[in-house]
Amino acid sequence: MKDNLSINKKFYLIDAQGKVLGRLATQIANILRGKNKPDFAPHLDKGDYVVVINAAKVRVTGKKRESKIYRRYSGYPGGLKEENFATLLAKKPERIIISAVRGMLPKNKLARQIVKKLKVYPGKEHKHLAQKPEILEIA
Repeated sequence: MKDNLSINKKFYLIDAQGKVLGRLATQIANILRGKNKPDFAPHLDKGDYVVVINAAKVRVTGKKRESKIYRRYSGYPGGLKEENFATLLAKKPERIIISAVRGMLPKNKLARQIVKKLKVYPGKEHKHLAQKPEILEIA
């Protein structure tokens, strides 16, 4: 009898170069949650790991490059920090993809566990060669 708790997790490698941010994030969120598997269960973490490379070369449509604002709050008075897409892309491009994927996951404890399986790198180099990630082409 097959045990339901033993879940085989695979590693997928996705190249973000030239991909639109929102469409890329939806595909990544589905893989992380396990919605691409026949035994999907919304209350279990059955998803796979996703390694994203070339995060610095992701693109957005329209005028979002100048107008999209990312906010974070330290918890202190006057601690609200704001950056637009272009400056955040220059400083920390991995934060853009993580933020987009996190917004597409459910807002609960499971989502915080799921987002840890997302590994994002700004360039081509990554440290997951030992896991033999399967290259996944996103249209």
